[in-house]
Amino acid sequence: MSLAINSTIKLKNGSLPRLGLGVYQSRGDECYDAVRCAVEAGYKHIDTAQGYRNEDIVGKAISSTSTPRSSLFITTKYMPSHTPHSTEEVYSVLRKSLKPLHKVAGSSYTGNNPYVRPDEPKAEYVDLFLIHAPFGGPEGRAQNWAALAKAQKEGWARDIGVSNFGVKHLEALPEPRPAVNQIELHPWCQQRDIVDYCDKYGIAVQAYCPLVRADAKRFDDPVLKRICEKTGKGPGQVLIRWSLQKGFAPLPKSVTPARIQSNADVYDFELDKEDMEALDGLDEGARGACSWNPVDSA
Repeated sequence: MSLAINSTIKLKNGSLPRLGLGVYQSRGDECYDAVRCAVEAGYKHIDTAQGYRNEDIVGKAISSTSTPRSSLFITTKYMPSHTPHSTEEVYSVLRKSLKPLHKVAGSSYTGNNPYVRPDEPKAEYVDLFLIHAPFGGPEGRAQNWAALAKAQKEGWARDIGVSNFGVKHLEALPEPRPAVNQIELHPWCQQRDIVDYCDKYGIAVQAYCPLVRADAKRFDDPVLKRICEKTGKGPGQVLIRWSLQKGFAPLPKSVTPARIQSNADVYDFELDKEDMEALDGLDEGARGACSWNPVDSA
């Protein structure tokens, strides 16, 4: 499989970079520095969320780099409540992401920033806006989705999708079909029914927790250790490569510069059929999840 750090998945209106940096629980300077380090290392995709409370830091970090906004891809997410809200109420909350990310969009570059480009787009936008979880029941999910569809129609949410949606949630969504479903994915939690559904209907799959949160027990798994010895790569690199070869778009999270760079050093080797089958065989289903994984919410 031919893959590179600039490999993408075509969406309806944009192209999703196959490798991204996750910034869950990243705060302050460590988040700022991590985003800058990732962009300098060649990452084109940063994944944030309203619930992470760091959209503003991501925006400031990206605006401080020499990489044009048009060369980057920013994902954010709306966190729904368990109580349904009207489409208009949800829409107003979605709009709140534009202000903290406004520097990302190039609309408010000020001062002596040497990286301002007169040919950069000035409109505020998000490349990909997701519903963070399938909360709110059928009514809430439909209204949340209608708000995202409105944002896409207006052009400031270029592509829209969901996160943590199970098959029953996806089946019940009205048009348009989501461009992306972001779910927990790694060899111990492969969520094959969701992945198969997404593959069938052309929904790109993003993988969060692809490093299984660097769990020592998982990293010491004999199967993973054998493949690391065989390839001369670290456990994180093997897990990211597995995710890429499965066709997913992994979002490894780190605030350590060396690890951010190492997580992108996955394009000079390939897992063979035996390696892939061995990792596929580690699946523990829902029991293998390392996060909240609310794909079975009512």
